[in-house]
Parts: sequence; C-alpha cells; structure tokens
Amino acid sequence: MQDLTRALLFISLFAGVFIGTMVLENWWAKRRGVNKLYHFPETFTNMMTGLSYKVVDGIAIALFIQVFYDWMYQFGVQWNPDLTLFSVLVLVFFIDFWFYVAHVAMHKIRWFWNAHVTHHSSEHMNFSTALRQNFTYAFSGTWILWWIPAALVGFDKNWTLIAIEANLVYQFFLHTEQVQSLGRLERVMNTPSHHRVHHGSNPKQIDRNFGGIFIIWDKLFGTFRCEKDAGEIKYGVTRMPTKPNNPWHAQVYDWQNMFRDLKKYKDPRILWKHPDWVKEEYGE
Repeated sequence: MQDLTRALLFISLFAGVFIGTMVLENWWAKRRGVNKLYHFPETFTNMMTGLSYKVVDGIAIALFIQVFYDWMYQFGVQWNPDLTLFSVLVLVFFIDFWFYVAHVAMHKIRWFWNAHVTHHSSEHMNFSTALRQNFTYAFSGTWILWWIPAALVGFDKNWTLIAIEANLVYQFFLHTEQVQSLGRLERVMNTPSHHRVHHGSNPKQIDRNFGGIFIIWDKLFGTFRCEKDAGEIKYGVTRMPTKPNNPWHAQVYDWQNMFRDLKKYKDPRILWKHPDWVKEEYGE
C-alpha cells in the first residue's frame, strides 16, 4: 500500500511539473512565431495515455514488480552499496545502460513493440508527446530487462525505483523542437536534437538513438545518428493507428494486429520477430 501511495504522489507532483512545462513551451513557441505547436485531439490523447500508463505502472510496481525484485535479489551478488556519490553514479549509468538494452528490445521484438508503438504514433513533437505511453507496458514484461539486472547486482529496490523514475523524468525534457543543438553536451548526453531523430519514421531515422540520459551507448553500439545527417524528420510510425487520437485504440491497436496475424498465419515466431517480419515473410 505504501508503494502505491508513493506512486500516486509521484503522479500528482510531476503532473503539475509536466503541464507547467507544456504551458511554457507553448508560450515560448508563440513568441517565436509558432502558433500551432499543440493540437488538442493529439494532446488530449497523449495526456490520457500517460495517465493510464502511470496509474497501471504504479499499481504493478506495488503489487508484483518489487515483489519479483526482492525474490530475484537473493540470487544475485547482493552488493548493496552504501549511499555515496560513487554508488549513485554507478546506479545512474547502470540503469541507463539497461534502459538502452530494453529500448532496443522494444523496437526489435514485436511483443515488446506492441506496448511501445503508442509512444511513437504521435505525428508532432512537443512535451506532451513524452506522455504518450501505454498501460500494457507492465504486462508486456519489458520492465524485467530494466529492473532485474539491478536486483542481481544488489541495488536497493527503492534506489532503483528512484533511478528509473529520474531517468524517465529526464527523457520528458527531450521531447521538444524548441531546443536546438546543445553543443558539447551532445557528445555524451541524450538531447532533444538526438531524440527527434529517434522519433522519425523515415529510413535514416528508424531504430536510431535509443539512449535515455546518455547517448554514449548508441555511439558505442553503432545506433547513433546525428540530426543533421538524418534528413527531414517525419514523426510517427510506418503503420499508424486508424484512430490515432482515441486513447484506448492508440494503446491496443498493435496488440490486436499481432493476435490477428497469429490467428491468420499460425506462426509463433511472430511474437519475437521484428515488428515488420510478417510483411517481409508473408508479403503483407
């Protein structure tokens, strides 16, 4: 119950921060002559999907994610470091690396993509786009790739939760076109410029810049692309939902498509192959 209360308090606190930031972004954009930064139907959908995601995520963390974390903890090295600057930095980098791994999996494995596609189905880029999430994340199991490595190392579960939430809060501020290059920070940190490429649906933009806080993982593993080399960015996904501004449909449509494909082709590989594999294998 305490975990659930904490999750709801987090939602309430940061909802105000996020909405306030969106208001400031819109005001700043209008000062620069951008008059249609926010589109009400899409913004409404972004906020509703964000709310449903965070409520379900908070309940999942309280009911079974942290329980599973405690169970896995006993099988790890149980480092359990004292709270120091060094241990905090290690945890921040560790969580961000495993976010990179989980994020790549979300794009490469259809089961995981079904929950992540919602975030990419926005056709505009503003701070509300960050809120466009999917309540099925908790049930897709993607969190295992993020939480459990920390349990096996032996980080305190409350520290891990704070590090994960801080990582997500940082990523909120990547979703804007009002911030251009940040100079030398671009070499190490993930920035709005890098993240705009990640949200693009043109060939040079797909499956690029997966990092959360840091862009170093993309540079190490060959998934980085600079915005100036990515061409004109077109936001959205190659297979858009038929009702992109319906909060329910935006969160479940690709699950429906996947199960429809399973019924039609009776091929279990659909579950773990690339989201485009059916099209490549069966010509659809």
